[in-house]
Amino acid sequence: MIEMRRARAEDAQSVRQLVREAYARWVPVIGREPMPMLADYDAAIRDHEIDLMVGDGEIIALIETIAHPDYLFIENIAVSPLHQGKGLGRRLLVHAERQAEAAGLFELRLLTNGAFEANVRLYQSAGFQIEKTEPFMGGTTVYMRKQLGG
Repeated sequence: MIEMRRARAEDAQSVRQLVREAYARWVPVIGREPMPMLADYDAAIRDHEIDLMVGDGEIIALIETIAHPDYLFIENIAVSPLHQGKGLGRRLLVHAERQAEAAGLFELRLLTNGAFEANVRLYQSAGFQIEKTEPFMGGTTVYMRKQLGG
């Protein structure tokens, strides 16, 4: 059984480890560590909302969000490599939609690396549209948004 809970200060190391494992596959693709691998998760847990998917007492996935006045920004989605391909990323996106709507927000936004083609496809299949792209550190940042009902 998988449950959702908010990350706490004592989860910072586990969050950091999950993110590093989840993003490790992209290091050879872009030739560097993706930005989420470099984040300060002590500060992120304090300053943002990080919701964890926990299965059998283990953190298996997470979503980090930041509420803005007119949209909810998805800062990070990470799924343990052992649990990728099981629909957890899509479930986390639905969780973000519910979170946004509960806060009276009707748009989700996120950024991703253009080289992360599987992620771009996932977001597009979940209703996100590419707003724009721009060069970043030798690659391309893809800005995406999804309008929610309301």
